Amino acid sequence: MRKCTSRLLAAAVTAALAATATAVTAGPAAAAARSAATRSASASDPFYSYDGSAPLASLAPGTVLKTRTLPYHLLGLPTPVTAVQLLYRTTDAQGRPAANVTTVVRSLTGDAGKAVSYQSYYDSLDPADSPSRAVAGDVSIGGLIPNVEALFLVPVLAQGYNVVIPDTEGQGADFGAGPEYGTNTLDSIRAATKSPATGLDSGTRFGLMGYSGGAVATAWAAALAPGYAPEVNAKLVGYTEGGLLVDSAHNLKYVDGSLVWSGITPMAVVGVSRSFGIDLTPYLSDYGLSVYRQLEHGSIVDALGHYPGLTWKAMAKPQYADPNSIAAFVEAVNWNNLGSAPTPTVPGSIAQGNAGFLEGTFASPAGIGTGDGVMVAGDVRALARQYCATGTSPVGYQQYDLLSHFGVPVVWAPQALGWLNDRFAGHPAPSDCGHIPAGNSLAPERLEPTR
Repeated sequence: MRKCTSRLLAAAVTAALAATATAVTAGPAAAAARSAATRSASASDPFYSYDGSAPLASLAPGTVLKTRTLPYHLLGLPTPVTAVQLLYRTTDAQGRPAANVTTVVRSLTGDAGKAVSYQSYYDSLDPADSPSRAVAGDVSIGGLIPNVEALFLVPVLAQGYNVVIPDTEGQGADFGAGPEYGTNTLDSIRAATKSPATGLDSGTRFGLMGYSGGAVATAWAAALAPGYAPEVNAKLVGYTEGGLLVDSAHNLKYVDGSLVWSGITPMAVVGVSRSFGIDLTPYLSDYGLSVYRQLEHGSIVDALGHYPGLTWKAMAKPQYADPNSIAAFVEAVNWNNLGSAPTPTVPGSIAQGNAGFLEGTFASPAGIGTGDGVMVAGDVRALARQYCATGTSPVGYQQYDLLSHFGVPVVWAPQALGWLNDRFAGHPAPSDCGHIPAGNSLAPERLEPTR
């Protein structure tokens, strides 16, 4: 990859992460203050609603339901770049038919043969913060991430790729629902190759790319593709991801009491409840319910750094101090465990930081260990080793012991694009199988008795 393109991508990542760090000053009060009018105005865009005569369940996943072309917006301002948006049929976390939106930006060279499906790390419980709404011109505090993250398009498009950007969380903002992230991503690719407006077709090859929340979507898409979308799997040249959530039960224990990342716990509680159709509020203390309500429509920028030292024990009623005493919780986290998902059949490259102390996460729980501040390094190593043991495709793994969650992507992103360039060029994928240190157990969580 040319040095100038590498510098562009590194600069884009730095800008996106700097914007994220700056935006956290908005705080939970900003989340509570977001007006219902803003959310309803965004949600009222008729493009997002399926109004066809055929029942959605009768349509195949990936069916294009609506198409529109519009200028690509940055911070609400139109740019000369044109984007095609598609409403398409997909499947939610509970296996139900759903409609979702993806955005396609055509290659600057007109090459229809290669595309990158880029999964955003917009991490939000508000549909108004999704990438497609940012592209369409909506501006929100949480939506600052996909707005600034659009800078990723510059170096990727400069390499001649078409770029597909799905709303990985769906229209319900189902934060943390890994399986739904995966189906939304795979059906986005299906839709993009079926729409005449995109210029893509059945011969277009795809690479998957994502960091953090985008890595969750990338990993689940790669894992589910052979069974859920085999025709998409046949087009994949590989996946590259960094800062990966593997076992959410481990992550909640790891961030417990963190100075920066502890606010992710109530976000996860809201996301799990919403995505999997369960109600965890009866298990929360009055304080826990208060935090739950504050973040019910918040984003990652409303959570980071605003609940320093928050613990699950403080959020829960005394008899539920151990979250594994809640059957619905155990069922949800086990459903969401990548260690129980299928092994991808295409080459992969995984990066993970391990200097979480730089972001105020000092814990090293027994059986879990350290991580990058929010993601558990031992879980990611275990998953990579599992893929090596159960699959036939090369798996690359890089652990950055001196970088935290915000630091890794500055190094990872240019390398990730270079890795994809090599896959599209047909070069053999490198493998670290046999050299990846041991990790944690990814066995399903067990239900424990209440105290």
